[in-house]
Order: sequence, then structure tokens, then C-alpha cells
Amino acid sequence: MLIGVVSDTHNNLKNIHKIVNIFNNHNVELVIHTGDITNIKSLQCFSELKASFTGVFGNNDLNEPGLKELCKKLNFEFQNPPMILNLLGIKVGVFHEPDNIKCFLKKEESLSLIFHGHTHRYKHEKLGNKTIINPGESAGHVKGSNSIGLISLPSLEFERIFF
Repeated sequence: MLIGVVSDTHNNLKNIHKIVNIFNNHNVELVIHTGDITNIKSLQCFSELKASFTGVFGNNDLNEPGLKELCKKLNFEFQNPPMILNLLGIKVGVFHEPDNIKCFLKKEESLSLIFHGHTHRYKHEKLGNKTIINPGESAGHVKGSNSIGLISLPSLEFERIFF
């Protein structure tokens, strides 16, 4: 199973269209957004995905009028973090802010894979037997510094794609 991971798109419609095209061209089955879509126009762009779309709301999504309603209308599964998914027997945690991850792992020891955003900085690290990934900046305006991620399950092979 190939999964796309994106974070902090922050209203950059031009980049969101690029992101959708990259994920569609790679035939991902699921796209996970780790928060900060920020407005309904940005969310609407993700309706062009050929894959299922899920994720968590970020701190900049909390007061955006119509965002939750549009998610329901488009059949996107979004919630306040954390979100726990079971994908091919792998327990996945989706967060926006990384601050609570270590504390949460004490309660949810069975998580194997954790995605987060918020910092706009790439991270791919192991914490014991857990893999923690932030795909990096995707809303910036500097061509070539924006990135998203592709992860294969069950192997957990990760590829960072710059655009």
C-alpha cells in the first residue's frame, strides 16, 4: 500500500495542485494530511485526488468556518488530533503538533508509525521501534524546497519528494 503524506499546506493553492498531481501520478491509495489546510478553497483542491483523503486539523484550522462541513460533504475523514489508523495491521498515529507525541506513546505503546506537521521541518527518525515522520514544508514559495512524502506499507520505506 502506498500512502502520501502532506503537511501545512496553508492556502498555497498552486502548491496544492502540484501535490495532488504528484500523488495521483504515483497512484497512492491514501493521502494523510497532518493539519493546517487553513481554508475551504484549499480543502476543495484535494477533491481532485484519486485516493482517499484523511487527516487531522491543525492549529490554523480550528476556527475556519465551513472546514468541518466541507470535509463531511467531500467524504474526507478529518478530526482533531490525534487520529489513530490501522493500516495493513500497522497502528499509525497522526498528529499536528509534535509536543504531545512522547506522552501519548506511553498510553498507546502499540503505535508503530507516527506522522506530524506544524514545525515545517522535515523529520524521519526512529524512537525505539517507532518511526516518526514530518514530511516537511509544503506551503513555502521557494521552488524546490517544498516536500511531501510517500511511504510503502508494510515495509515502511519512505521517500521524500521535492517540488
